[in-house]
Amino acid sequence: MALADAGAALTWNVARDFTQLFQFHFMVNAFRAGTAVAIAAAAVGWFMVLRRQTFAGHTLAVVGFPGASGAVWLGLSAGLGFFAFCVATALVIAALPQGAGRGSGDESAVIGTVQAFALAAGVLFVSLYGGFLNGVTSLLFGSFLGVTDAQVVTLAAVATAAVGALALVHRPLLFASVDADVASARGVHAGLLSTIFLVVLGVAVAEASQVTGALLVFALLVVPAATAQVLTARPAISFAVAIVVALAITWAGLACAYYSPYPVGFWTTTIAFATYVAARVCAAPAQRAAGLRR
Repeated sequence: MALADAGAALTWNVARDFTQLFQFHFMVNAFRAGTAVAIAAAAVGWFMVLRRQTFAGHTLAVVGFPGASGAVWLGLSAGLGFFAFCVATALVIAALPQGAGRGSGDESAVIGTVQAFALAAGVLFVSLYGGFLNGVTSLLFGSFLGVTDAQVVTLAAVATAAVGALALVHRPLLFASVDADVASARGVHAGLLSTIFLVVLGVAVAEASQVTGALLVFALLVVPAATAQVLTARPAISFAVAIVVALAITWAGLACAYYSPYPVGFWTTTIAFATYVAARVCAAPAQRAAGLRR
């Protein structure tokens, strides 16, 4: 059912339209889940973009699909499959040789191989499922409409754990992300930090994928962080801006979907793209001026 099928219609009464967003319990849960997911995705995504590990993040998002479809095939919860496969893949990526540095050709080739195999496994699990797997679209493109009260609690708990883990290691992680060699020389355990971060990234991706889908998770994982880092180079401000942007994208996407026949995923990704383009346009004059001063 499209959100617009509930009889929602925009009026000139802004207060009434805003109140109408929360007249159904499923929309209240959608905003609650979206808020938790947006905060965790933006926080983890900010470090992911800074560390130039977006390809690894994309692979974790992709492997969520075979994890969820395989779990459904076995009669288990799709959420369990998301978390199991994303965390397991994060550990595999963390085990790759680090000598060549992040983003090396060998590492990218291995990650790409894992990604291709994951997609093939997902297609296999879907074909092996004997019943009518009507949730394939939701696994790929997400759905905020079916979020239950129990799922909201779970998503909020996972988001809290992910952000809490980042808070514990944010200083050495930031140091290692900016300059891994100097950080290692100062006694920072870059390898251990990388493993911890990848596991947290896997958890965040698994959490976000349950509502955004495996293919659209990047709308919240990458775009807010990339937008914030375009607007400012100051870490604390950039981190805060990323969270604000992620919340704005999520809330605006839900509101637009409620008052239109189009799905939440379309609005979320469209608004995210428009936000990034606007940030690039706004930052272009300052970047040109900085280039002339050099």
